Amino acid sequence: MSYQQQISVSTKGHGDMHDLTEQVVAVVNSSGIQTGTVHVFNVGSTAAVGTIEFEPGLQRDLPAILDKVIPPSRNYGHEQAWHDGNGHSHLQATLLGPSLAVPIADGKLVLGTWQQIFHLECDVRGRQRTVVVTVVGD
Repeated sequence: MSYQQQISVSTKGHGDMHDLTEQVVAVVNSSGIQTGTVHVFNVGSTAAVGTIEFEPGLQRDLPAILDKVIPPSRNYGHEQAWHDGNGHSHLQATLLGPSLAVPIADGKLVLGTWQQIFHLECDVRGRQRTVVVTVVGD
């Protein structure tokens, strides 16, 4: 059996993180699936999803380290072509990835105590994001 819902996320721009855990839990609960997998997918090429301990320090640290690894710059090939200031946004989002799979056991997400599902905006401006949550199992 499969079940799917969308989550809408309003972001403020580069580095804005949101905890999606409770919303994903609600989708899993609505699905009625007891054993399986939930797939969380960000629609778009300049944002990412993953797991982290969702606390203020890491909410600052993750975007900061991404900016060190892939800094904002006008020298990226994307900038040469489009001049839109977000070449680094595409690269950062690609590094983290647009999706995440989490097991479901006994109708609950299998996450560690300090592990939450996050959405990270990598683009230079705020956006209205769509996250597709698909639950598959029995």
